[in-house]
Amino acid sequence: MAAALDLADSEGISALTIRALASGLGVKPMAIYHHVANKDEILDAIVDAVYAETYLPRPYAPWREELARRTRSVHDALNRHPWALGLMETRKAPGPANLASHEAVLEVLLTAGFSLGATAHAYATLDAFVYGFCLQEVMLDSIDLAGSADDLLAGMNLTGHPRMAQFAAEHVLQPGYAFGDSFEVGLGLVLDGLEQLRRSA
Repeated sequence: MAAALDLADSEGISALTIRALASGLGVKPMAIYHHVANKDEILDAIVDAVYAETYLPRPYAPWREELARRTRSVHDALNRHPWALGLMETRKAPGPANLASHEAVLEVLLTAGFSLGATAHAYATLDAFVYGFCLQEVMLDSIDLAGSADDLLAGMNLTGHPRMAQFAAEHVLQPGYAFGDSFEVGLGLVLDGLEQLRRSA
């Protein structure tokens, strides 16, 4: 499955076809079917490979630090494999790393004293944060922020939108700005919220 993972990383998930994979391996397409039944098995395997790169939190260590480390590792894995964003939670036949990841997070939350309901909210919030953040990073990567402020603002009519103009000119377009700097801030806010949820539950 390494060849399939490399193809998805280099050319995107839409380029991952049986024919393209066979071509990269120097074999006939029918040869692939000696190893997998269909493309879904390939997708299951490469998604599982992404899960295998993520940290498995430990249930008897401080839950906040463990979930922070796990969330950072998911963020890093999705930055390496941005094609996986739309696939991570869609597999009908999850692999062992996928299942182990979910089991570990649930064990941490329940061991830390979250109720079942609070666990569901906490897990959904953590994943929504990291997946959403990574999606924004992918979208913003397509925007060139290397030009001058005048060049970048030339195509925008911000008349009547003074706060957008201020935010762009005085923050986004300043030297050293990086959207990714908001990740740790957001993660801290999410974990603070989960602590309140845990206590209330």
